Amino acid sequence: MSQAKISTYEETVQLINEVGILPLAPLIPNHPSLYQITLDDQWLTGTETDPWLWRTRLPSDGAAAYGKFIKKKPVFISRELFPWVKVILGSTLSIEARYQQGLISKDALVLYQQIREEEGIETRSLRFKAGMQGKEMKKTFERSLLDLQETIDIVISGAKESRIILDVNSAWKSTSFETTDHWMENAGIPQSDIHVELAKKELKNCLTDKCSVEALRFLNKFLQLDT
Repeated sequence: MSQAKISTYEETVQLINEVGILPLAPLIPNHPSLYQITLDDQWLTGTETDPWLWRTRLPSDGAAAYGKFIKKKPVFISRELFPWVKVILGSTLSIEARYQQGLISKDALVLYQQIREEEGIETRSLRFKAGMQGKEMKKTFERSLLDLQETIDIVISGAKESRIILDVNSAWKSTSFETTDHWMENAGIPQSDIHVELAKKELKNCLTDKCSVEALRFLNKFLQLDT
């Protein structure tokens, strides 16, 4: 898909609104990604034109939802589309009810409850406070975070400084998480209370105007918009 390069944060926000769903890296056929539509020499410069920094600025500003929502890969979803995606991929049951029904793991429940208790918690603090700091728990921690993103229970909300390290004089920023409901409320994005079938219809109609035929086919299959 031919796409002119963009060089500013504002242009990226506009593009997300235009295409609805923008992956960080190539994922959707004949559809742009942040990597593809930005200039190579802007990445990892640490400046305001660095797309690597935009990836956490976008959700922090409330400009787009961000998380590993599709095929375990990070994507940005516009404010317009996200409520429908949440209805489709999420659940009307509380996370505690889903745990009781065996639909989510105990580890995912623990992480969600910790994030809910401390909205915006960064990765290292979350792992420490959830008791998953051991090397043997690394994969469990990562898998549980991924599970919670795929069910739209949590979103990546930005990046925060971490001090959960031995040297208190050293600090660095790591990914932070919020429950989806909390992030949407702060971003001023209303929750949708429509039925999942209507959400699929609305989303498909909107994507039809925003995506190529190949991209729409991919998203139709993943989101099961025709069922």
